[in-house]
Amino acid sequence: MTEEKKGTAKEPEQMSIEETFEALEETIKKLEDGSGSLEEAFGSFEEGMKLVRSLNSQIEKVEKQILILSEGEGNE
Repeated sequence: MTEEKKGTAKEPEQMSIEETFEALEETIKKLEDGSGSLEEAFGSFEEGMKLVRSLNSQIEKVEKQILILSEGEGNE
């Protein structure tokens, strides 16, 4: 298995918010290191973008849940 897949054994959609943040941090470190090839950097960039999209989706879901709960408390 490649080094890219080692950091994120699960697909981003199956990871918790915390796991996704950790995987994104690892991906950013790989990119900042700059020791790999251009192809590896591009692969890391793609992986990072997947993780960012997944985080955005997960955070939106949590925000919606908070709004629903907040609205429910206002009606009591």
